Amino acid sequence: MKNTDNKNFFEKVYNVAKLIPYGRVTSYGAIAKYLGTARSARMVGWAMNGAGNMEEIPAHRVVNRVGLLTGKHHFDGSNLMQQLLESEGLKVVDNQIVDFEKYFWDPFKELG
Repeated sequence: MKNTDNKNFFEKVYNVAKLIPYGRVTSYGAIAKYLGTARSARMVGWAMNGAGNMEEIPAHRVVNRVGLLTGKHHFDGSNLMQQLLESEGLKVVDNQIVDFEKYFWDPFKELG
């Protein structure tokens, strides 16, 4: 993939991430599937790695497929990702969202 392709893909990922509602979460794979690149969950992860400090992109709302905060080390402070999620009403225990299915937002279903 050329660098410009990566940049365009990252922008598409960021545009979807901006739509995740307050108090909800989605997964890297769900975003990849929505973008028509179901096997690109890891690339979505790379995009989110760079978005952890971009205020306009709620990267803390993107987790792995079972609700683990696998990207937490990309946020300033050791517990910032968890704190942001908890401030939105989610409960996190051992780096995993409790009742993940209840809070899961599927862009494929929600955005069509």
